[in-house]
Amino acid sequence: MTALPDDVRQAWEDRDGPVILATVGPDGAPNIIYATCVSAFGDDRLVVADNYFDKTRRNLLAGGKGSLLFRCKKGKAYQIKGALEYHTSGEVFDHMKTWNPSQHPGHAAAALRVEEAYSGAKKLC
Repeated sequence: MTALPDDVRQAWEDRDGPVILATVGPDGAPNIIYATCVSAFGDDRLVVADNYFDKTRRNLLAGGKGSLLFRCKKGKAYQIKGALEYHTSGEVFDHMKTWNPSQHPGHAAAALRVEEAYSGAKKLC
């Protein structure tokens, strides 16, 4: 488990616009989506609500790693890489239900467990 560095955590809280979540299917095909229903969970996970996933859900259920890209209001971009989890119950799922807008279904919570963080080519953890 790797905690997000404080400066990355602060940038996450000051993010601008949607995030981009990248997953890879069992056949090696990449898939990326924009996501707006997101939050942090603890010091080491970033969570995306599964409101309307299709290929992304299949990739998450197959296991593996992924990446999440976001930009802060100052214009700096951050990429977080790590293992992906898919929660349909439990504390991560329950947490997602507290911030996911009620007009969305919130089928599950996709959590990216932080292993590495970058800003541009600079590795931050």
